[in-house]
This record gives sequence, structure tokens and C-alpha cells, in this order.
Amino acid sequence: MAARWPRGMRPVRPGVMTAGLVAATVLTTALSLWMAFCLHEQREADQRRQGILAAARQSALNFTSLDYRHYERDSTNVLAGATGDFKKQFTAQTDQLTKLVARNKSVSEGQVLEAGIVRSDPDSARVLVVADSKVTNTAVPEGEARTYRLQLDLVHKDGRWLTSDVEFVG
Repeated sequence: MAARWPRGMRPVRPGVMTAGLVAATVLTTALSLWMAFCLHEQREADQRRQGILAAARQSALNFTSLDYRHYERDSTNVLAGATGDFKKQFTAQTDQLTKLVARNKSVSEGQVLEAGIVRSDPDSARVLVVADSKVTNTAVPEGEARTYRLQLDLVHKDGRWLTSDVEFVG
């Protein structure tokens, strides 16, 4: 007597089972590759954002930390992270600024409080930075606190994020 299967249940043929396993394996592999690609892209975007913020913070710190006793070194630090119009303008004013800070014995100790990316793409970014600075000079020997709100435009050049423009905002 032939075996009877309950209604709705039939034995699975080996060919159908194999095809189903192959399809499931292909689907799982494709899904895994897609997820790995998305994770890789997310990691690259996070690293880019961190690089932009680190460069902007350093540039703002260099820009707000200038000491007449080490002005050549400090201005060199500003220029090391600069490019384009900002670098040209800062370079053009370096001689005049050197004399001015020396005459006034100016010391500015900057500290970056916050930084946030306004917009970015693989080649450029705009970052807003809030920085405090304690400024001492011959007119204010005990020091004076200043707060700066800076808009920095950065460009990605030769593997580095460089500041191409600085504006005081707000």
C-alpha cells in the first residue's frame, strides 16, 4: 500500500530543495555584500567628518592663539593649515601684524568651544566654530575675554583639509 500524506503536505523533491538553498544562499550573500558596502561608506563619511572638524578646530585654535614672543612660529602654524585667498591675505598682513603684536605685546590664548559642519562634500566644507580667547596686551595687561564665532571654509587638497576662508559671524 502506498503511503498517504496528510492533505496539504507532500514530500519535497530534492531538485526543488537544492534550488531553494541556492537561491537563499545567493540572496544572503548579496545582502551581506550590500550591507558591508553601506557600512564601509558610512565609516568613510564619519572619518571625513572627523577630519573636517579636526582641521577646522586646529585652524581656529591657531588663528586665536597668537603670542608676540613667538609670533613667527604662531603665524607659520596658521599658514600651515591655510590655502587660497585666506593664505594670501594672512601672508600679505604678516609683516604689519608682526610689528603690531610686538608693539602692543599682544598675547591671545584661544580655546575652541564648539564646532559644527554646515555643509560638506568630498572636496569642500563649511564649518562654524565658537572659540574663546583671553587677550592680554599693553592696553589690557590683566587680560580680557573674547568670544569669536567663525565661519571657516575648507578645501580638501593633497590629502589634507585646509582653510581657504575665515569670516567673523554673529
